[in-house]
Amino acid sequence: MAAVGAGGSTAAAGPGALSAGALEPGTASAGETVCPSSRMGGRAHRRLKYISLAVLVVQNASLILSIRYARTLPGDRFFATTAVVMAEVLKGLTCLLLLFAQKRGNVKHLVLFLHEAVLVQYVDTLKLAVPSLIYTLQNNLQYVAISNLPAATFQVTYQLKILTTALFSVLMLNRSLSRLQWASLLLLFTGVAIVQAQQASGGGPLDQNPGAGLAAVVASCLSSGFAGVYFEKILKGSSGSVWLRNLQLGLFGTALGLVGLWWAEGTAVATRGFFFGYTPAVWGVVLNQAFGGLLVAVVVKYADNILKGFATSLSIVLSTVASIRLFGFHVDPLFALGAGLVIGAVYLYSLPRGAAKAIASASASASGPCVHQQPPGQPPPPQLSSHHGDLITESFLPKSVLVK
Repeated sequence: MAAVGAGGSTAAAGPGALSAGALEPGTASAGETVCPSSRMGGRAHRRLKYISLAVLVVQNASLILSIRYARTLPGDRFFATTAVVMAEVLKGLTCLLLLFAQKRGNVKHLVLFLHEAVLVQYVDTLKLAVPSLIYTLQNNLQYVAISNLPAATFQVTYQLKILTTALFSVLMLNRSLSRLQWASLLLLFTGVAIVQAQQASGGGPLDQNPGAGLAAVVASCLSSGFAGVYFEKILKGSSGSVWLRNLQLGLFGTALGLVGLWWAEGTAVATRGFFFGYTPAVWGVVLNQAFGGLLVAVVVKYADNILKGFATSLSIVLSTVASIRLFGFHVDPLFALGAGLVIGAVYLYSLPRGAAKAIASASASASGPCVHQQPPGQPPPPQLSSHHGDLITESFLPKSVLVK
């Protein structure tokens, strides 16, 4: 489910996102005049932020709910390994078509480009084998976890990936965390522990194993954190496009997924068929895995860190409400307490280390005929940096840019 976004291993905010504390386009600080074109740009930017929020919430919640629904339907159960392979195939084909469109439909140019990027620069290509292997394992683990845990419980517990990503960033990239971030990680762990205690005491259906589900979630979070940080470490400074990186991940993911299929369920798949148990609900899961993450990679550059944290919180609420309606999930005080702590921890972790001074947007300063007056004797305001946040503050998204 990871697709590579423009910012590296986890979807980065990118130049289009304003850091917290900075004025959005269309707002003015003292002594400045805002052009009409700047106001229009500000409104468009806010609309894109709201759209990105909706996409992040729906993709985060719908994938988990759809997997849970497909895995708990009566009748023949599909092979999860085949769904992982199909998602990788569709994602790779989609990225190939997008690269074809970028080359204006010129097959020769596309072939020469892929030969250079994939074969000639084979070292860069091989670097993606490790994160692709980890993400393929992670995708299979998610099926195990969601098959054995309620969707709402999984959604809350899976936020441990924020903790693992932060720890691997400190260990592998020498990043530092603020006291507030350390406190939020402790709060996050406490909330998840309370939710799991509630799950253990509440029991569940006889055909589900909460212990196996918890182990799968923890392993998935560890793999997500390591793969994301490793991806950033090995590809820092790489010039490959978003779609090229996802195509390379898709190639490795398909090959490794087929190996996993043969090892885990090869005999059963050979006997019953690759598409055994596939229903419209299963195809919906596959399409969500293949295209949902790629869509997030496109829109995430319009979302700042606080918006991503807010999207995660809304996804937990949405998953819980939907689980009540679809699966008869019961929310008791212990679960509500644990989920509330996790939501609060996600929000606190997403806060910037310091609020930036209010400044005018770069678009207003470059709008042409509009002149911005400065008070006499005062220096011009600083310009917005094109870098907003880093890996450890942007780990709220589904494993994407990875959107894999």
